[in-house]
Amino acid sequence: MKSRHLDRILGRVEELDATNLNSLVQRLAQERNLLELVFNSVREGILLIDRMGVIRYANHATMQLIGLREEEVGSAILWKLIPGLSQTLPLYQDVDRMSHQAVVTREIELTYPETRYVRLYMTPLYQEVVKDTNFMVIFTDLTEERKLTEEQIENEKISSIFMLAAGVAHEIGNPLNSISIHLNLVHRQVEKLKDSAAKEKMQHSLQICTHEIQRLDDIIKNFLEAIRPHPLNLQETELFPLIEDVIKTLHNELENLGVEIEIEVKSTPSQILVDCIQLKQVFFNILKNAMDSMDRGGLIKISLDTNDEFAIMSFADQGSGISQDDITKIFDPFYTTKKTGHGMGMMIIQRIIRAHGGQISIDSKTNFGTIVTLQLPLNCRRIRMLHDSE
Repeated sequence: MKSRHLDRILGRVEELDATNLNSLVQRLAQERNLLELVFNSVREGILLIDRMGVIRYANHATMQLIGLREEEVGSAILWKLIPGLSQTLPLYQDVDRMSHQAVVTREIELTYPETRYVRLYMTPLYQEVVKDTNFMVIFTDLTEERKLTEEQIENEKISSIFMLAAGVAHEIGNPLNSISIHLNLVHRQVEKLKDSAAKEKMQHSLQICTHEIQRLDDIIKNFLEAIRPHPLNLQETELFPLIEDVIKTLHNELENLGVEIEIEVKSTPSQILVDCIQLKQVFFNILKNAMDSMDRGGLIKISLDTNDEFAIMSFADQGSGISQDDITKIFDPFYTTKKTGHGMGMMIIQRIIRAHGGQISIDSKTNFGTIVTLQLPLNCRRIRMLHDSE
């Protein structure tokens, strides 16, 4: 109704006196400001482009998303800001054909000003007055949604692997127990032998079998203990003493390998909420991987720092490094570059860090070494995360 009333006024604009004309201009300005306020409050990016791709309007969300400056509106071309987009969006020059064209949707990756994944929604806006067609383009940022989905898929995959592995380990344990029982029966029969030479030989063989069964049983128990998810027992503690405890545990191995450890503390939070036992396991696995990557000698540099939200720890070694092809698989279950590795260590580390609400990243270069970086949320961020989830 307001639009029709305004159209009637605009149709008689030549008849308006200066006072009414001034009032009309003010009203139009107010409506424009209100519309801009509404559009700039929307989280989605909203664009208006002509058939050549020139941006006629952009709200604040769009400017941040595609790196557009306010002074560029009216001259910047969307196809230059997002190369390759024009090939995927059919812009028909035939207005009649355009009026029947369905809405276009695409999911695209933006690389500037930062890597983002967005859903693009474009629809034609035909203007009867000027006999021309513009296009409204709406960008919905899917980056966080996709990240959460990928993490959820990864966690489900890891959980499935853990359940499968636990089932297999359990099934292996049953026949081992049966073998152990029958070996005890055989041992009793061997004790009754009179031939001392044959008896001693049989006892030696039985002792080896019993020892190997016990070793397999210990491996299964340790494996199940490692992969079984445990609820976090969060305690306020300092990170530096935890790292020191792990280094003391590995002292003899480090000394035998001639590996030195250098610790640099740039800044550290006085207290942080972590599960001390599980975090020690993370530090232990990372340091063992670093030691295994170096033939003999070398330096492992540990750095501890903080920013406004995270405690940041990095472990840099001078080992053989990881190729770019392999680094993408480093968190995959059962993937390992070691001859005797089981390929579960890094996946378990990732699970523990994620359970703490943290992040893990790996940078590596073949023959130069590897840097593993851990980020654990400070107490202030953890409180915000709990409030956000309510």
